[in-house]
Amino acid sequence: MSDHDADRRFVQEATLEPDHIVRARAHALEIGAAPVSPAIGAQCAVIAACTNAQSMIEIGTGAGVSGLWLLHGAPRAILTTIDSEPEHLGVARQSFAEAKIPPARTRFITGRAAEVLPRMNEASYDIVFVDADPEGVIEYVEHGLRLVRPGGTVLVPRVLAGGAVADPVRRDPLTTAYRSLIQETQASVAVIGALSIAGEGLLQLTTVRTAPEQTSAAGLLTGR
Repeated sequence: MSDHDADRRFVQEATLEPDHIVRARAHALEIGAAPVSPAIGAQCAVIAACTNAQSMIEIGTGAGVSGLWLLHGAPRAILTTIDSEPEHLGVARQSFAEAKIPPARTRFITGRAAEVLPRMNEASYDIVFVDADPEGVIEYVEHGLRLVRPGGTVLVPRVLAGGAVADPVRRDPLTTAYRSLIQETQASVAVIGALSIAGEGLLQLTTVRTAPEQTSAAGLLTGR
């Protein structure tokens, strides 16, 4: 095992989840919802806490693991979560209820993100968490940059695609999309971006300006 692999394993094993998130993770595995790792969840909780997030939106609910981590960091925030699978939303509701999250702090939306996001109010959220349909990740991040308030944060887990992004030989559409997303956001003057290699990888984007010519999501992403 390389030093790098040993570090990743240590971080993963050293991160402890609250009991209610452990239960939600078990629910996720039962329905095949592929929850984010504890290391990624903990990073998201810290970001939510540091930014004093009051309003968050999650693209891809799963069984509620990532949403519970976000609310763990921002206990007074309102979370809107979107998923196209009614079963996932039902299990997430159960996970939130078991965690004693007040119903008034959550809003569940059933639907495809590509159809729901255009109807959401722009510049209305402190955090946008993007974890759905990897093939549409660039489109969802563009929406996310439109939806966050100035200085808001867009979080994209799994962005390293299981090591594929770092492999120059990999040229499949999904790997290329993640690679392009990282490259474009790192080069953009409209966002400050950081890439974490803990867990399955986490791209963190914070908007820094909203000039009149950057009112479109694409403009925010590319800095045009």
